[in-house]
Amino acid sequence: MKAPGFDRMTPRARLLATLILTLAVVALRGLPAQGAALAGAFALALISGQALRPLLHRLAHVEGFMVLLLVMLPFSVPGTPLVTLGPLVLSAEGLARAIGIALKTNAAILIVFALLGTVEPLRLGHAARGLGAPVRLVQLFLFTTRYVELFRDEIRRRREAMRARAFARRTSLHTFRAYGNLAGMVLVRALEKAARVEEAMRCRAFDGRLPAIGIEEGERGILAGPGLALVVGAALIALDRLP
Repeated sequence: MKAPGFDRMTPRARLLATLILTLAVVALRGLPAQGAALAGAFALALISGQALRPLLHRLAHVEGFMVLLLVMLPFSVPGTPLVTLGPLVLSAEGLARAIGIALKTNAAILIVFALLGTVEPLRLGHAARGLGAPVRLVQLFLFTTRYVELFRDEIRRRREAMRARAFARRTSLHTFRAYGNLAGMVLVRALEKAARVEEAMRCRAFDGRLPAIGIEEGERGILAGPGLALVVGAALIALDRLP
């Protein structure tokens, strides 16, 4: 169930509030404030209507990208040694920095999920353009969100075709070659699709400008949402700067 307060906010207000909160979280330096930001972001995600299990599944994907950094950082930052493993020394400062990065990253991701997770990509792109984002960046975002699912389906079909030919994953040269061929075929298909899309757009007289999608649903929440985000962000930074 969605929070009615979020429903009344326009995409531009949501995007602005997300930017304010994310910048505030990134500016935090102490672990207590970073932990408070993560707890608040998690509560915000649940209030916004995000289901718990899919939310944790998404966060697990985020941790998968960060696992190498979080494992190596405590051993690469000099400071007070905690554990010594041969030539490797795990420092207290490195461990604190790794924990801080994990807390801030997860808090920022949860804020994005809570405020922007239910906004249509087209409206989100127009909201970003309304806030002054470069048109090329907005176009790149819109095309990526439109065609990423198409190429995901293409990869799925290719993998099903491989399984139909009794392909089984193993640690072997044949498996590496098969996945290399899969990546090459998907890349070729992507280039062919991009060429066809470009031709279709030129036939429709596309001149590089974004088409209008209608008037925003008023300006409800354009000040209330970002204003509240500014207050919360200032409170987090004040908590972080307390002695």
